[in-house]
Amino acid sequence: MSDKILLIVGAGPGISLKTARKFGKEGFKVALISRSMESLQKYENELENDGIEAKGFPGDVSSVESLKTAIETVIKTYGKIDVLLYNAASGKPGKPTILSEDQLVEDFKVSVIGALTSIKEVVPYMENGTILLTGGGLALYPYADYSSLAIGKAGLRNLAYSLHQELSPKGIYVGTLTIKGFVKEGTYFSSENIAESFYHMYENRKDVEVSFEEK
Repeated sequence: MSDKILLIVGAGPGISLKTARKFGKEGFKVALISRSMESLQKYENELENDGIEAKGFPGDVSSVESLKTAIETVIKTYGKIDVLLYNAASGKPGKPTILSEDQLVEDFKVSVIGALTSIKEVVPYMENGTILLTGGGLALYPYADYSSLAIGKAGLRNLAYSLHQELSPKGIYVGTLTIKGFVKEGTYFSSENIAESFYHMYENRKDVEVSFEEK
């Protein structure tokens, strides 16, 4: 039985679940963090039906304390983390002048601060570990109607580069996958294709940023 552990923060039915399935089929045990215990149990069952050992841990990425508590429970359960995927993001639609200050701060907490909190919690329990961040094309090409999400993705991209500088000398790989399109099943931008790219990043451990775009 493998003892490799994948932790996904911001578990959901698309990218998260497909990435969990990909890593699980490669021998990983999977830990999932999401606010909804009902959803977590559903993901556990789906993965276990595929022969993948998975366990859900309830936690709210917008709350530092809730997220820390969930990750602490994961650490107590498994003792270490080999791969962290941060796949949480938030962005209320609206042009910059329409957004309230509070909404922008709340979205930023989910998109960026939750990522940094997760990373700070898992790094002490990583040895030659991998940190993967779900980026987006809005970080490079902002769109006014999704300004809050664009700011979050730009912040996450910036964080990835800073973390790479800090953590690569310690043997920890940090990579962000910049998805330059809307995730949609049955297209090039399917969750399954994105999951394959994340696994390739884990195997390759080279590029800080990988652009996921249709050639």
